Amino acid sequence: MIKTTGINHVALVCRDMQETVQFYTEVLRMPLFKTVELPDGGQHFFFDCGNGNSVAFFWWHDAPPAAPGIASVNKFPFDAKTAVGSMNHLAFDMAEAELEAALDRLQEAGVEHTHAVFNHDDSPSGYSKKMHEGVFVRSVYFTDPNGIMLEFAATTRSFGPDDIAHEPATAATKEDA
Repeated sequence: MIKTTGINHVALVCRDMQETVQFYTEVLRMPLFKTVELPDGGQHFFFDCGNGNSVAFFWWHDAPPAAPGIASVNKFPFDAKTAVGSMNHLAFDMAEAELEAALDRLQEAGVEHTHAVFNHDDSPSGYSKKMHEGVFVRSVYFTDPNGIMLEFAATTRSFGPDDIAHEPATAATKEDA
């Protein structure tokens, strides 16, 4: 049996390492703790996002350009589809009591964001404007300078067997639609 203890890091690609370092260290206040110069002239930098978890970025002068709507989200929450194999977004865990302060920090830094806490629930729309006992996670969405969709997420309740209520879709499901 393979036993993991969590996520060590997620590796993303940035368009400008200096801009990325400034955003993650100054706006999100995630310390930069390791830098690597790659043999091909690229870079690989690591940021501490809390509890022993990391976010890492690669930079190459000749990296392919961003492809919003294909490899990254166009605009969350209503235009969030991305291509198979892409990373849709990265969610950082946060205490619920910290969400309003996070909104203020993003506003203060001039970072485009959802401007309100997004309450995820099991309603047909998947969200509620108001907090209620069916809300299972509360989120703030924003993008970094590379167009990577980020989320501050606060889980609001424990999950149980009733939370697994849907059959997984298959490629055949798409063909039947």
